[in-house]
Amino acid sequence: MPHNIAILGSTGSIGTQTLDVISRFPDRFKATVLAAGSNVSQLIEQAVKFRPSLAIIADESKYERLRDVLSPLGIETAAGSAALADAMERPDFDTVVTATVGYSGLLPTIRAIRAGKQIALANKETLVVAGELITRLMTEASTRIVPVDSEHSAIYQCLVGEDPATVSKLIITASGGPFRTFTREQIADVTPAQALQHPRWNMGAKITIDSASMLNKAFEIIEARWLFDIAPERIEAVVHPQSIVHSMVEFIDGAVKAQLGIPDMRLPIRYALGDASRLPASERSLMLSDYAQLTFEKPDPEKFPCLTLAPYALNRGGNAACIINAANEVAVRAFLEEKIRFPEIFTTITDALEAIPFVESPSLEDYVATHRATIQFAEEHTGCRIPLHV
Repeated sequence: MPHNIAILGSTGSIGTQTLDVISRFPDRFKATVLAAGSNVSQLIEQAVKFRPSLAIIADESKYERLRDVLSPLGIETAAGSAALADAMERPDFDTVVTATVGYSGLLPTIRAIRAGKQIALANKETLVVAGELITRLMTEASTRIVPVDSEHSAIYQCLVGEDPATVSKLIITASGGPFRTFTREQIADVTPAQALQHPRWNMGAKITIDSASMLNKAFEIIEARWLFDIAPERIEAVVHPQSIVHSMVEFIDGAVKAQLGIPDMRLPIRYALGDASRLPASERSLMLSDYAQLTFEKPDPEKFPCLTLAPYALNRGGNAACIINAANEVAVRAFLEEKIRFPEIFTTITDALEAIPFVESPSLEDYVATHRATIQFAEEHTGCRIPLHV
Protein backbone atom coordinates (compact mmCIF):
# COMPACT_ATOMS: atom_id res chain seq x y z
CA MET A 1 0.00 0.00 0.00
CA PRO A 2 1.31 3.49 -0.82
CA HIS A 3 2.33 5.84 1.96
CA ASN A 4 -0.36 8.56 2.02
CA ILE A 5 0.88 12.16 2.05
CA ALA A 6 -0.74 15.55 2.67
CA ILE A 7 1.10 18.56 1.23
CA LEU A 8 0.52 22.00 2.71
CA GLY A 9 1.78 24.51 0.17
CA SER A 10 1.60 22.18 -2.82
CA THR A 11 2.05 24.95 -5.41
CA GLY A 12 5.23 26.37 -3.85
CA SER A 13 8.80 25.33 -4.52
CA ILE A 14 8.95 22.54 -1.91
CA GLY A 15 5.40 21.42 -2.68
CA THR A 16 5.99 21.02 -6.41
CA GLN A 17 9.24 19.16 -5.82
CA THR A 18 7.48 16.89 -3.33
CA LEU A 19 4.93 16.02 -5.99
CA ASP A 20 7.79 15.34 -8.40
CA VAL A 21 9.23 12.85 -5.90
CA ILE A 22 5.79 11.25 -5.43
CA SER A 23 5.36 10.91 -9.19
CA ARG A 24 8.65 9.00 -9.41
CA PHE A 25 7.59 6.50 -6.73
CA PRO A 26 3.88 5.85 -7.39
CA ASP A 27 4.03 2.46 -5.67
CA ARG A 28 5.41 4.01 -2.48
CA PHE A 29 3.59 7.34 -2.16
CA LYS A 30 0.20 8.86 -2.87
CA ALA A 31 -0.81 12.51 -2.42
CA THR A 32 -4.21 12.35 -0.73
CA VAL A 33 -4.51 16.00 0.39
CA LEU A 34 -3.24 19.04 -1.53
CA ALA A 35 -3.47 22.54 -0.07
CA ALA A 36 -2.41 25.86 -1.61
CA GLY A 37 -2.60 29.51 -0.68
CA SER A 38 -4.03 31.37 -3.67
CA ASN A 39 -2.69 29.74 -6.84
CA VAL A 40 -5.92 28.01 -7.76
CA SER A 41 -4.93 27.32 -11.37
CA GLN A 42 -1.87 25.32 -10.38
CA LEU A 43 -3.74 23.56 -7.59
CA ILE A 44 -6.37 22.44 -10.10
CA GLU A 45 -3.66 21.14 -12.45
CA GLN A 46 -2.06 19.20 -9.60
CA ALA A 47 -5.37 17.76 -8.44
CA VAL A 48 -6.32 16.64 -11.95
CA LYS A 49 -2.96 14.87 -12.29
CA PHE A 50 -2.59 13.33 -8.82
CA ARG A 51 -6.28 12.81 -7.93
CA PRO A 52 -6.14 13.52 -4.18
CA SER A 53 -9.13 12.90 -1.94
CA LEU A 54 -9.19 16.57 -0.96
CA ALA A 55 -7.97 19.87 -2.43
CA ILE A 56 -7.95 23.01 -0.26
CA ILE A 57 -7.44 26.64 -1.27
CA ALA A 58 -6.69 29.04 1.58
CA ASP A 59 -7.96 32.04 -0.40
CA GLU A 60 -11.72 31.64 -0.05
CA SER A 61 -12.38 33.95 -3.02
CA LYS A 62 -10.93 31.23 -5.29
CA TYR A 63 -13.08 28.42 -3.92
CA GLU A 64 -15.91 28.48 -6.45
CA ARG A 65 -13.57 27.86 -9.35
CA LEU A 66 -11.81 25.04 -7.48
CA ARG A 67 -15.12 23.35 -6.63
CA ASP A 68 -16.59 23.71 -10.11
CA VAL A 69 -13.61 22.02 -11.77
CA LEU A 70 -12.81 19.30 -9.24
CA SER A 71 -16.20 18.25 -7.88
CA PRO A 72 -17.24 16.54 -11.17
CA LEU A 73 -14.02 14.49 -10.84
CA GLY A 74 -15.06 13.23 -7.42
CA ILE A 75 -12.41 15.29 -5.59
CA GLU A 76 -13.57 16.88 -2.37
CA THR A 77 -12.82 20.60 -2.04
CA ALA A 78 -12.61 23.12 0.79
CA ALA A 79 -11.38 26.66 1.45
CA GLY A 80 -10.02 28.78 4.27
CA SER A 81 -7.52 28.41 7.10
CA ALA A 82 -10.02 26.63 9.37
CA ALA A 83 -10.69 23.96 6.73
CA LEU A 84 -6.94 23.50 6.33
CA ALA A 85 -6.44 22.97 10.05
CA ASP A 86 -9.43 20.62 10.28
CA ALA A 87 -8.08 18.52 7.41
CA MET A 88 -5.05 17.59 9.53
CA GLU A 89 -7.25 15.14 11.45
CA ARG A 90 -8.38 13.18 8.38
CA PRO A 91 -7.67 9.44 8.46
CA ASP A 92 -6.58 9.20 4.80
CA PHE A 93 -2.94 10.26 5.29
CA ASP A 94 -0.22 9.59 7.85
CA THR A 95 2.48 12.10 6.87
CA VAL A 96 2.09 15.82 6.25
CA VAL A 97 4.66 17.88 4.36
CA THR A 98 4.46 21.38 5.84
CA ALA A 99 5.70 23.46 2.91
CA THR A 100 3.75 26.65 3.52
CA VAL A 101 5.60 29.94 4.01
CA GLY A 102 5.79 31.73 7.35
CA TYR A 103 3.42 31.69 10.30
CA SER A 104 0.62 30.08 8.28
CA GLY A 105 2.13 26.65 8.92
CA LEU A 106 1.92 26.82 12.71
CA LEU A 107 -1.71 25.96 13.50
CA PRO A 108 -2.08 23.16 10.92
CA THR A 109 1.16 21.62 12.18
CA ILE A 110 -0.10 21.69 15.76
CA ARG A 111 -3.34 20.00 14.70
CA ALA A 112 -1.37 17.37 12.76
CA ILE A 113 0.88 16.63 15.73
CA ARG A 114 -2.12 16.23 18.02
CA ALA A 115 -3.65 13.87 15.45
CA GLY A 116 -0.52 11.71 15.48
CA LYS A 117 0.63 12.53 11.96
CA GLN A 118 4.31 12.34 11.08
CA ILE A 119 5.63 15.80 10.19
CA ALA A 120 7.97 16.32 7.23
CA LEU A 121 8.91 19.83 8.28
CA ALA A 122 9.81 22.34 5.56
CA ASN A 123 8.17 25.29 7.33
CA LYS A 124 10.98 26.47 9.62
CA GLU A 125 8.80 29.21 11.09
CA THR A 126 6.77 26.62 13.02
CA LEU A 127 9.70 25.98 15.36
CA VAL A 128 10.93 29.57 15.16
CA VAL A 129 7.61 30.99 16.34
CA ALA A 130 6.68 28.36 18.93
CA GLY A 131 9.58 25.97 19.39
CA GLU A 132 8.99 25.46 23.10
CA LEU A 133 5.30 24.70 22.56
CA ILE A 134 5.94 22.33 19.64
CA THR A 135 8.63 20.51 21.63
CA ARG A 136 6.22 20.03 24.52
CA LEU A 137 3.50 18.73 22.19
CA MET A 138 5.94 16.27 20.60
CA THR A 139 6.72 14.72 23.99
CA GLU A 140 3.01 14.00 24.38
CA ALA A 141 2.45 12.75 20.81
CA SER A 142 3.04 9.35 19.23
CA THR A 143 4.81 10.82 16.22
CA ARG A 144 7.99 12.58 15.13
CA ILE A 145 9.33 15.41 13.00
CA VAL A 146 11.66 14.67 10.09
CA PRO A 147 13.26 17.86 8.74
CA VAL A 148 13.06 18.76 5.05
CA ASP A 149 15.19 21.92 5.10
CA SER A 150 18.46 20.92 3.45
CA GLU A 151 20.55 22.11 6.42
CA HIS A 152 18.51 20.34 9.08
CA SER A 153 18.13 17.23 6.97
CA ALA A 154 21.93 17.16 6.67
CA ILE A 155 22.34 17.36 10.45
CA TYR A 156 19.61 14.74 10.92
CA GLN A 157 21.46 12.40 8.56
CA CYS A 158 24.82 13.03 10.26
CA LEU A 159 23.33 12.14 13.65
CA VAL A 160 21.97 8.74 12.58
CA GLY A 161 23.61 6.08 14.75
CA GLU A 162 25.36 8.62 16.96
CA ASP A 163 25.00 9.09 20.71
CA PRO A 164 23.58 12.62 21.27
CA ALA A 165 25.86 12.95 24.30
CA THR A 166 28.90 12.87 21.98
CA VAL A 167 27.78 15.87 19.91
CA SER A 168 29.94 18.93 20.45
CA LYS A 169 28.58 21.39 17.90
CA LEU A 170 26.14 21.78 15.01
CA ILE A 171 27.54 23.74 12.05
CA ILE A 172 24.88 25.12 9.70
CA THR A 173 26.13 26.18 6.28
CA ALA A 174 24.92 29.25 4.40
CA SER A 175 25.43 30.19 0.77
CA GLY A 176 25.88 33.83 1.75
CA GLY A 177 23.11 34.84 -0.64
CA PRO A 178 23.41 37.32 -3.49
CA PHE A 179 25.13 40.00 -1.38
CA ARG A 180 27.94 37.95 0.15
CA THR A 181 30.65 40.04 -1.54
CA PHE A 182 28.84 43.38 -1.29
CA THR A 183 29.98 46.11 1.09
CA ARG A 184 27.64 47.39 3.76
CA GLU A 185 27.20 50.56 1.70
CA GLN A 186 26.31 48.58 -1.43
CA ILE A 187 23.77 46.48 0.47
CA ALA A 188 22.00 49.64 1.62
CA ASP A 189 20.90 50.41 -1.96
CA VAL A 190 20.06 46.96 -3.37
CA THR A 191 16.82 46.42 -5.27
CA PRO A 192 14.25 43.62 -4.95
CA ALA A 193 15.36 42.31 -8.35
CA GLN A 194 18.94 41.98 -7.10
CA ALA A 195 17.84 40.33 -3.86
CA LEU A 196 15.82 37.72 -5.75
CA GLN A 197 18.86 36.53 -7.72
CA HIS A 198 20.00 33.73 -5.43
CA PRO A 199 23.33 32.27 -6.62
CA ARG A 200 22.54 28.62 -5.85
CA TRP A 201 18.94 27.80 -4.94
CA ASN A 202 15.67 28.28 -6.81
CA MET A 203 13.19 29.22 -4.08
CA GLY A 204 10.09 31.32 -3.50
CA ALA A 205 10.36 35.09 -3.10
CA LYS A 206 9.97 35.19 0.70
CA ILE A 207 12.69 32.67 1.52
CA THR A 208 14.97 34.14 -1.17
CA ILE A 209 14.78 37.56 0.51
CA ASP A 210 15.36 35.90 3.90
CA SER A 211 18.47 34.32 2.40
CA ALA A 212 19.65 37.69 1.10
CA SER A 213 19.28 39.24 4.59
CA MET A 214 20.60 36.02 6.19
CA LEU A 215 17.62 36.01 8.54
CA ASN A 216 16.92 32.52 7.21
CA LYS A 217 20.17 31.42 8.83
CA ALA A 218 19.11 32.99 12.13
CA PHE A 219 15.83 31.11 11.81
CA GLU A 220 17.68 27.86 11.09
CA ILE A 221 19.77 28.26 14.22
CA ILE A 222 16.59 28.75 16.26
CA GLU A 223 14.96 25.76 14.55
CA ALA A 224 18.01 23.56 15.17
CA ARG A 225 17.98 24.42 18.86
CA TRP A 226 14.48 22.93 19.22
CA LEU A 227 14.72 20.21 16.60
CA PHE A 228 17.88 18.65 18.02
CA ASP A 229 17.51 19.71 21.69
CA ILE A 230 20.91 21.38 21.84
CA ALA A 231 22.09 24.50 23.65
CA PRO A 232 22.13 27.64 21.47
CA GLU A 233 25.82 28.31 22.09
CA ARG A 234 26.64 24.97 20.46
CA ILE A 235 25.11 25.96 17.11
CA GLU A 236 26.96 28.15 14.63
CA ALA A 237 26.65 29.23 11.01
CA VAL A 238 29.40 29.21 8.41
CA VAL A 239 29.26 30.64 4.89
CA HIS A 240 29.90 28.05 2.19
CA PRO A 241 29.28 29.66 -1.22
CA GLN A 242 29.30 26.43 -3.24
CA SER A 243 26.32 24.97 -1.29
CA ILE A 244 27.70 21.44 -1.59
CA VAL A 245 28.22 20.77 2.12
CA HIS A 246 24.72 21.19 3.50
CA SER A 247 25.69 21.15 7.19
CA MET A 248 28.05 19.44 9.62
CA VAL A 249 28.18 17.92 13.10
CA GLU A 250 31.28 18.13 15.26
CA PHE A 251 31.78 15.46 17.94
CA ILE A 252 33.62 15.55 21.25
CA ASP A 253 36.53 13.52 19.83
CA GLY A 254 37.18 16.20 17.19
CA ALA A 255 35.60 14.30 14.29
CA VAL A 256 33.32 16.25 11.95
CA LYS A 257 30.64 14.56 9.85
CA ALA A 258 29.16 16.38 6.84
CA GLN A 259 26.40 15.64 4.36
CA LEU A 260 27.24 16.64 0.79
CA GLY A 261 25.14 16.80 -2.35
CA ILE A 262 24.21 19.00 -5.27
CA PRO A 263 21.84 21.88 -4.42
CA ASP A 264 18.58 20.00 -5.03
CA MET A 265 15.76 19.87 -2.50
CA ARG A 266 14.50 16.55 -3.81
CA LEU A 267 17.24 14.76 -1.84
CA PRO A 268 16.01 15.85 1.64
CA ILE A 269 12.39 15.46 0.47
CA ARG A 270 13.05 11.85 -0.56
CA TYR A 271 14.79 11.18 2.75
CA ALA A 272 11.88 12.59 4.76
CA LEU A 273 9.13 10.86 2.76
CA GLY A 274 11.08 7.61 2.81
CA ASP A 275 10.98 7.64 6.61
CA ALA A 276 14.72 8.39 6.85
CA SER A 277 15.64 5.74 4.29
CA ARG A 278 17.51 6.06 0.98
CA LEU A 279 15.56 6.17 -2.29
CA PRO A 280 17.27 6.19 -5.70
CA ALA A 281 17.74 9.56 -7.38
CA SER A 282 17.00 10.38 -11.01
CA GLU A 283 18.96 13.63 -11.06
CA ARG A 284 22.71 13.73 -11.52
CA SER A 285 24.86 12.88 -8.52
CA LEU A 286 27.60 14.99 -7.00
CA MET A 287 30.94 14.94 -8.84
CA LEU A 288 33.53 16.53 -6.57
CA SER A 289 35.87 16.84 -9.54
CA ASP A 290 33.49 19.52 -10.87
CA TYR A 291 34.49 21.77 -7.96
CA ALA A 292 38.01 23.14 -7.86
CA GLN A 293 37.60 23.99 -4.19
CA LEU A 294 35.07 24.07 -1.38
CA THR A 295 35.47 27.19 0.74
CA PHE A 296 34.19 28.31 4.12
CA GLU A 297 34.17 31.71 5.80
CA LYS A 298 32.71 33.38 8.86
CA PRO A 299 29.48 35.33 8.30
CA ASP A 300 29.69 39.07 8.87
CA PRO A 301 27.03 40.32 11.33
CA GLU A 302 28.01 43.92 10.56
CA LYS A 303 26.84 43.48 6.97
CA PHE A 304 24.03 41.09 7.89
CA PRO A 305 22.69 42.22 11.29
CA CYS A 306 19.71 39.85 11.02
CA LEU A 307 22.12 37.09 12.05
CA THR A 308 22.25 38.62 15.55
CA LEU A 309 18.54 37.96 16.00
CA ALA A 310 19.14 34.23 16.59
CA PRO A 311 21.11 34.56 19.84
CA TYR A 312 18.85 37.41 20.91
CA ALA A 313 15.68 35.36 20.44
CA LEU A 314 17.07 32.23 22.09
CA ASN A 315 18.47 34.11 25.08
CA ARG A 316 15.33 36.23 25.47
CA GLY A 317 12.94 33.32 24.99
CA GLY A 318 9.20 33.79 25.36
CA ASN A 319 7.48 35.33 22.35
CA ALA A 320 10.57 37.15 21.03
CA ALA A 321 11.05 34.90 18.01
CA CYS A 322 7.33 35.14 17.22
CA ILE A 323 7.70 38.94 17.05
CA ILE A 324 10.77 38.66 14.83
CA ASN A 325 9.02 36.33 12.42
CA ALA A 326 5.83 38.40 12.12
CA ALA A 327 7.67 41.69 11.65
CA ASN A 328 9.86 40.08 9.01
CA GLU A 329 6.85 38.77 7.05
CA VAL A 330 5.58 42.33 6.66
CA ALA A 331 9.02 43.84 6.10
CA VAL A 332 9.87 41.41 3.30
CA ARG A 333 6.61 42.17 1.52
CA ALA A 334 7.23 45.90 1.99
CA PHE A 335 10.71 45.59 0.51
CA LEU A 336 9.43 43.61 -2.46
CA GLU A 337 6.83 46.34 -3.03
CA GLU A 338 9.62 48.95 -2.74
CA LYS A 339 8.02 50.64 0.26
CA ILE A 340 11.14 50.24 2.40
CA ARG A 341 14.86 49.85 1.71
CA PHE A 342 16.67 46.57 2.32
CA PRO A 343 18.30 47.58 5.66
CA GLU A 344 14.86 48.56 6.96
CA ILE A 345 13.91 44.88 7.14
CA PHE A 346 16.17 44.66 10.18
CA THR A 347 15.07 47.96 11.72
CA THR A 348 11.40 47.06 11.28
CA ILE A 349 12.06 43.90 13.29
CA THR A 350 14.00 45.64 16.05
CA ASP A 351 11.36 48.38 16.31
CA ALA A 352 8.71 45.67 16.69
CA LEU A 353 10.72 43.99 19.45
CA GLU A 354 10.67 47.26 21.37
CA ALA A 355 6.97 47.95 20.72
CA ILE A 356 5.26 44.58 21.25
CA PRO A 357 4.77 43.39 24.85
CA PHE A 358 7.05 40.54 25.90
CA VAL A 359 5.43 37.34 27.17
CA GLU A 360 7.82 35.11 29.11
CA SER A 361 5.84 31.84 28.98
CA PRO A 362 3.43 32.13 26.04
CA SER A 363 0.48 29.84 25.42
CA LEU A 364 -0.81 29.16 21.92
CA GLU A 365 -3.27 32.00 22.41
CA ASP A 366 -0.39 34.30 23.34
CA TYR A 367 1.48 33.38 20.14
CA VAL A 368 -1.62 34.11 18.06
CA ALA A 369 -2.14 37.46 19.81
CA THR A 370 1.55 38.35 19.44
CA HIS A 371 1.47 37.56 15.74
CA ARG A 372 -1.62 39.71 15.20
CA ALA A 373 -0.25 42.65 17.17
CA THR A 374 3.13 42.51 15.44
CA ILE A 375 1.59 42.32 11.98
CA GLN A 376 -0.53 45.38 12.76
CA PHE A 377 2.48 47.30 14.11
CA ALA A 378 4.71 46.39 11.14
CA GLU A 379 2.00 47.26 8.62
CA GLU A 380 1.62 50.72 10.14
CA HIS A 381 5.41 51.02 10.29
CA THR A 382 5.96 50.16 6.62
CA GLY A 383 2.68 51.11 4.94
CA CYS A 384 2.35 47.57 3.59
CA ARG A 385 -0.47 45.11 4.25
CA ILE A 386 -0.28 41.32 4.10
CA PRO A 387 -2.90 38.56 4.44
CA LEU A 388 -3.36 37.71 8.12
CA HIS A 389 -3.16 33.99 8.93
CA VAL A 390 -4.79 33.06 12.22
